[in-house]
Amino acid sequence: MPNSVFKSQLCDLTDNLLEAGCIKFGEFTLKSGLVSPIYIDLRRIITDPKLLEQVGTAYLPLLETLTFDRLAGLPYAAIPIATTVSLQGKYPMIYPRKEVKTYGTKAQIEGEYHAGEKVVIIDDLATTAGSKFEAIEKLTEAGLIVDDVVVLIDRESGAREALLEAGYHFHTVLTISQMLLHWEETGNVEQSKIDQTRLFLNTAA
Repeated sequence: MPNSVFKSQLCDLTDNLLEAGCIKFGEFTLKSGLVSPIYIDLRRIITDPKLLEQVGTAYLPLLETLTFDRLAGLPYAAIPIATTVSLQGKYPMIYPRKEVKTYGTKAQIEGEYHAGEKVVIIDDLATTAGSKFEAIEKLTEAGLIVDDVVVLIDRESGAREALLEAGYHFHTVLTISQMLLHWEETGNVEQSKIDQTRLFLNTAA
């Protein structure tokens, strides 16, 4: 974390995500079939305008260090986040569709863009990077250049390594490890839940 002010902001964001129910502890079956002691649901951010604004603000220090022409928000959870970042940073935005339209323009990418422009991918969560590679493929097929991927939370489940190996730069506002350490220091989450989550992450990695 670059400075004490930013660290303080990230600590507040970490607690606000927990309070909003975006981070839950318990027993959850993941898409992979694994049973996890932690579940991250960042779609809930849109129900709290102040939290959504805070999330958007948290991306800005990372984006200010990058060179790009447009943001590319990933559907669906990251679209409102990318929109907030776009408004706050005055960055033009596009997004690749999950399903290509079969009518009208049959667009694969929504928004105005020009081949040769550089876009930075904005997503909410990074797990294995599968959705990131799907988006990168659509964007590059349209003639756009992708060098950087920026996410709110890195679940530390292989996404960073996969993207770096493929030649992309990966940037994250928060990691699960940072969040767990903060809650351990503040006592906002029971130690047993923190220990269970760390064990799961180490085992699943």
